Amino acid sequence: MRGNLIELTLLVQTFACKKCKKCFRKDAREFEDCDEYCPHCDNHFVLDALSPTPALQVEGEDARKDSRMLKDDRLRIEQQRTIFDVREAADRLG
Repeated sequence: MRGNLIELTLLVQTFACKKCKKCFRKDAREFEDCDEYCPHCDNHFVLDALSPTPALQVEGEDARKDSRMLKDDRLRIEQQRTIFDVREAADRLG
C-alpha cells in the first residue's frame, strides 16, 4: 500500500502559474499538449527548452574595484624625462 502511494506522489506534479498565482496538479503519465496551459487562466506555462551554446569568455573582478582588465582608448601624453628628445637624438648625432 505504501509503495503504491509513493508511486502516485512521484507521478503527480504540482505547478504554479505566474500569471494568476494559483497552484494546480498534473498527472505526469497523461501529460499532453493541452496540459501545457493553466486550467484557471489559460496561460501557457510550459516554456521550450533552449540548448546551451558553447562560448569562450573572460571573467574578472568588478571593474569599479579592479580596472586592470579594461583597455583605456584615450590618448596618453608622453612624458619626457630629459630636455633632449631620445627619438630625435639618433638623427642629430649622425
